[in-house]
Amino acid sequence: MSKWPGKYIIGLTGNIATGKSVVRRMLEHLGAYTIDADALSHRAIAKGAPGYQPVIDLFGKWLLGKDGEIDRAKLASLVFRDGQALAQLEDAIHPLVAQAVEHLVNRATQRVVVIEAIKLMESSLKTSCDSIWTAYAPEEVQIERLIRKRSMSREQALERIHAQSPQSEKVAAANVVIRNTGSYDELWRQVTQAWKQVSPITDTLPLIRKEPVGDILVQRGRPRDSQSIAELITRLSHGKRKMNSEDVMEAFGERAYLLVLAGGKLVGLAGWQVENLVSRTTDLYIESGANVAAILESLIHEVERASHDLQSEASLVFVSADLAAQDNVWKKLAYEKRAPQSLGVQAWQDAAIESMTAESALFFKQLRQDRVLRPI
Repeated sequence: MSKWPGKYIIGLTGNIATGKSVVRRMLEHLGAYTIDADALSHRAIAKGAPGYQPVIDLFGKWLLGKDGEIDRAKLASLVFRDGQALAQLEDAIHPLVAQAVEHLVNRATQRVVVIEAIKLMESSLKTSCDSIWTAYAPEEVQIERLIRKRSMSREQALERIHAQSPQSEKVAAANVVIRNTGSYDELWRQVTQAWKQVSPITDTLPLIRKEPVGDILVQRGRPRDSQSIAELITRLSHGKRKMNSEDVMEAFGERAYLLVLAGGKLVGLAGWQVENLVSRTTDLYIESGANVAAILESLIHEVERASHDLQSEASLVFVSADLAAQDNVWKKLAYEKRAPQSLGVQAWQDAAIESMTAESALFFKQLRQDRVLRPI
């Protein structure tokens, strides 16, 4: 039983490229609060964070990049070739991650909390879970995904896959096994079916409330809306982003969509995600003939409201030149036009750099003053 009264804790694990993060995102769409423990470990060693100096004391200043941050690639190359070094790193970082998880779970308003961790079964978090879910994928699916998404060679992919403990061990320890064969429709079916066994014990509400402002209605997009979403993005991007329903179904594994209806007609959308406590709105499309200012304001309000439910510290919105020109809206919403390097917090900068394109402008707003693993 969970050590958090009133909370139902799902521990989610799985080997590399099995789709566990996609499963976590799907559970978030269904109303759970989700935590990426591995991302928290990255935060723990950011400059000024509690784990920064202990890691330098353990392994030396040669790990530091020009910006003074710990180079995670250098650190990984060290610890994954040296079992003793990996154990030392985990001893330094895991208590900090556990503290952050404790803080986030206690602060969550959702009854169901999902904690994703690749080493869940080896950590103390396992005993804090009401149910263990494992994402499983055939080796060929893992290889294809690593080649396509991480630009690995087949040999590199196999090396990473075989460096981990066998999937069969995690499957044997699981209460729920989600078998990811590469079909997003089938993955949604399995996750939804398993969620039905959990949701009756909760009073979790959808993160987006259908509250019209005038004739504008913002609502959460669902997989059944994938064709409409694909057609709108293709049309409003003037073909620069040609999408079909399958593309949108895959995108649901990374982000949520907010749809805007005016007079019952779909006139805009926002694609956004909260990852590592940072909200990113990367797809923002509005019909040129619609009330652009009112729709933009409604969309950003709903992104912020849902981001607050997911404990986001900051909101990053990436927009095209025409939406960037809506100065009155951005001023009213208290957003500033910023460069990624000016954001100050490493997790915010990393998110901004990852999502920024040459054609987009970045607008920023801090949503919380109390930050998890804040600098000390």
